[in-house]
Amino acid sequence: MRLFFMSTRELRSFALCLAISPLALGQVNANAPDSSERPLPDIHQFLLDVEHHQRDSEAIQKNYLYHEIATQRQNNGKTEVREYDIFWLNGVEVQKLTRKDGRDLTADEQRKEDEHIDKEVAKAKERKSKADAKGKETDANGHEEITVSRFFALGNFTNPRRVQIDGRDTIAVDFTGDPKAKTQNRAEDAIRQMAGTVWLDEQDRVITRAEGRFVNNFKIGAGLVINVKQGSTFSMQQKKINNEVWLPSQVEGQGSIRALLLINFNGSVHADYSNYRKFKATATILPGVATVNESSPEASNPDSQPTRPAPQ
Repeated sequence: MRLFFMSTRELRSFALCLAISPLALGQVNANAPDSSERPLPDIHQFLLDVEHHQRDSEAIQKNYLYHEIATQRQNNGKTEVREYDIFWLNGVEVQKLTRKDGRDLTADEQRKEDEHIDKEVAKAKERKSKADAKGKETDANGHEEITVSRFFALGNFTNPRRVQIDGRDTIAVDFTGDPKAKTQNRAEDAIRQMAGTVWLDEQDRVITRAEGRFVNNFKIGAGLVINVKQGSTFSMQQKKINNEVWLPSQVEGQGSIRALLLINFNGSVHADYSNYRKFKATATILPGVATVNESSPEASNPDSQPTRPAPQ
C-alpha cells in the first residue's frame, strides 16, 4: 500500500528544507502598522539564526509524540486515509502507521509495521554514520541537509517584509531558484527549479509556514527515476505547543509526482496534526525497543485532544 500512499513525512521534511529558502501561493494579513514600521533584520543573518534555532529545537521535539491524519486523493477518484503516531526512536524520527481508512491495523499489519520501522531506523542510523564519516551535515534521519549558504548559491531571496500570523510578528521572504545554478546533489537540483515563500517567527527564529511550487518540470534519469510535473505545489504550517516547541499543524501537496515504483501520484494530499503529548522514556512505544510515560501538557494546550494510550 505504500506504493500508492506518498509519505507526508517526506513532504513535510521537504517543505522544512525549502523553507530555509522558499512567489507567494497565499496571502497573510499584514495588519500591524507599528510592527511594519520597525526596520527589518538583516535577512542573511536572520536566516542563519533560523537555521541554528531549527537544529536546536530538535532536542525538544524529541520529547513529543503527536498524531497525524493524512488524506490522499488521486485524480482518478481513489481516496485513502492513513493515521500515524509520530515520535523519536533512538534519535530517529518515526512515523508509525496506526489506522487505514478508518480501521485499526490487524495483528499481522502491526507486526509488519514494527518490522518496517526497525528497518527504517537502522537505515537512517547507517546513512547518518556514513555521512558523519565524510564530514557531511545531515538531518536526524540521515538525509544530507542543505545549508543557508547553499540556498544563497541556488537562487535569490527577495521582498522581505514583516507580517503577522496569529498575533505574532513574522518575517516573510520570497525565494526563486536559478535553473542554471551549479548543484552538488539531487536535492539541490530540485530546489533550483522551485519558487516559494517562507514565514519566519521573528522572536523565536523558527519556521512557521512555507509554501512552494515547481516552476519547471523536474526529472532524474529522463523521468524514469523521478518525474515531478511543473506546477506541483506544497505547503506546511507549524504551531507553538506548550509555549516551548514548534510542531507541524498542517501539510498539503498537489500535483504529479512519480519516483521509480515507490510513488506514482497524481492528485492531492492533506495532513492534519493533533494530540501533541510530552513524554518520558518509561513506558512501551514499540515492543522491546523504547518506552514512554506521558506527562500532562494538554492542560495548558487547548488545541490538543484527549490522550490515547501510547501505541503498543
